[in-house]
Amino acid sequence: MGLFDFFSKEKKETLDKGLEKTKTSIFDKISRVIVGKSKVDEEVLDELEEILISSDVGVETTVKIIRRIEARVERDKYTNVEELDRILREEVAALLSENNSQDVKDSYETEHLPKPYVLMVVGVNGVGKTTTIGKLAHQFHKRGKKVVLGAADTFRAAAVDQLKLWGERVGVTVVDHGMNTDPSSVAFDAVKKGMELGADIIIIDTAGRLHTKVNLMNELGKIKRVVQKFLPEAPHEVMLVLDGSTGQNAVIQAREFTKVTEISSLAITKLDGTAKGGVVIGISDEFKIPVKYIGVGEKMDDLQVFNKMEFVDSLFKR
Repeated sequence: MGLFDFFSKEKKETLDKGLEKTKTSIFDKISRVIVGKSKVDEEVLDELEEILISSDVGVETTVKIIRRIEARVERDKYTNVEELDRILREEVAALLSENNSQDVKDSYETEHLPKPYVLMVVGVNGVGKTTTIGKLAHQFHKRGKKVVLGAADTFRAAAVDQLKLWGERVGVTVVDHGMNTDPSSVAFDAVKKGMELGADIIIIDTAGRLHTKVNLMNELGKIKRVVQKFLPEAPHEVMLVLDGSTGQNAVIQAREFTKVTEISSLAITKLDGTAKGGVVIGISDEFKIPVKYIGVGEKMDDLQVFNKMEFVDSLFKR
């Protein structure tokens, strides 16, 4: 069987549609490069390099991909430009597979997790952090999981109210102390409440401010320490939410957050509204942190578990 024979069919249509802008942009540009050419030569590869960089794959990752294709063309003696699409697709898939040893499936379903499982969510304002939390809560709740949310982003206008609205909409408990209160005390009470209710998953929303690295590190560190007083092994996961539509700005944010706190997973949102979907490839390659979720639409279920193979198939298949 081939490299792309094991795709699940679920949500594939939504994924295809969500990545349409990026795919169209890439292939429109590739089509213009190869028109009138019969073989993959140095000029074609130079143009392909520019296309990938312009799709926010990133310079270093793009260079890796081009080198792989060069080696492939030399080794297998590919000369037909019609083969370029398939080679590109296969080499990107191989690169992603090396960055994470295995696909990140819906680990909240497949792994044996501690109960309650505490998920702390970080990210700057405007990336879709609170919306991502709401969609995660919906998906967990729909599967029969008991969910508690902690509204610890207490400094952003309307952040607490936004999370409370999500709680009402989804039908899950939200712990809040209102605006301008101590985030760590909210996190503590959320974990306490989750323990009392027998929650499966506790999701803590945190302040989305990169005002200074020192303040951010101190704030996140305090939340962790306070939560650990009640549940020593928490948080079990720290998820960074990034806005894919910002391209390289998302990469910069990832660099800043990984400097100040240990990030164990990523969610990359708003890919349906951009031609910069290649940023997922670059982020995965640079940080070697599992991309768990991607946002490919506005609906509740359009926050999808990231599957590398399905992603590459949607992005690079005509």
